[in-house]
Amino acid sequence: MTNDLKYWNAFNQRLKIGAIRFKKLYNHFDNMEQAWHADSSEFDEAGLEPKVIDYLLIKRPTISPEQEMEKLAKENIKIITIKNKNYPQLLKEIYDPPALLYIKGEIKPEDEFAIGVVGTRKISQYGKQVVPDIVQELASNKITIVSGMALGADTLAHQAAIAVKGRTIAVLGSGPNDQNIYPYANKSLSEIIANNGAVISEYPYGTLPLKQHFPSRNRIISGLSLGTLVIEAPENSGALITTRSALEQNRDIFAIPGNIYSPNSKGPNNLIKQGAKPVTCAQDILDELNLSMATAYQQTKEIIPETKEEEVLLKIITKEPIHINKIVQQSKMPAHQVSATLTMMEMKGKIRNLGAMNYVLAR
Repeated sequence: MTNDLKYWNAFNQRLKIGAIRFKKLYNHFDNMEQAWHADSSEFDEAGLEPKVIDYLLIKRPTISPEQEMEKLAKENIKIITIKNKNYPQLLKEIYDPPALLYIKGEIKPEDEFAIGVVGTRKISQYGKQVVPDIVQELASNKITIVSGMALGADTLAHQAAIAVKGRTIAVLGSGPNDQNIYPYANKSLSEIIANNGAVISEYPYGTLPLKQHFPSRNRIISGLSLGTLVIEAPENSGALITTRSALEQNRDIFAIPGNIYSPNSKGPNNLIKQGAKPVTCAQDILDELNLSMATAYQQTKEIIPETKEEEVLLKIITKEPIHINKIVQQSKMPAHQVSATLTMMEMKGKIRNLGAMNYVLAR
């Protein structure tokens, strides 16, 4: 698999192969080396569009998989693919998870307990007071803080987590290399974050921080997180794009209520009116997610079957999505019995239905 990484990276070199087309490739070919050497007809069989195939075949000879990997090695940038067992499970559950992530630092199993924190770049004195109060308590309870390392609320969120020696993850809208860190004023912060968590990106080495990259980046912030907290955000703030992603991913939205006359409070106040959970202290989030202490939660989260039927199904259902048809097939139980048991298990919070009758163990 290590040798195959260079071909994953090669396909990610601005060849118009995004998350959805990547999925077509890794579902069709045995490995990415085989895909890299495929011809037009094989790409067609994989489901790529003719224009994309033509572009790929023209650009492919200009890319050296070995040289691209050398660039990453020089800056100690690692790659993790969606096929790796250590790929973040919550992120894998979204509709369009990145096929690969570039990482400075390390993503750890405890980062499963994460909260996204987003807000305006032009944060007020009120916001500057709120961020450390909320974030430091979350980080002290072993909650990983995920944000985008932008100026303002993002920067304060990362700094607050670091201040209490908590873990934090920064998601970039640019390449992971030092030269393209954005904003460049946060380059030193990115180095500190890499030592306290991870700086990650789905974009390859050398990618500029272009405006169109950030909405896509935001889906990763929410995708890594159990819920997203909005600190301050004007009505048309980019931070609200993250909340839309979180809603699409069926994740919780939290918002800090603010002064009704402040433009920065319009975003979170409107979210609260639409059903977001108002937050006045970190405990509100911990209670809502039943995470009063993530470390204690990890020790007690084993799911215990209450019936023989549940025992059978819990041997089949894992953190990898599985369709009900496969569950019926593997359990050798009648379809109606499987369906009824799944419904009860979902109501008890033991499993989750990701949609289209695909099930995973509850977080």
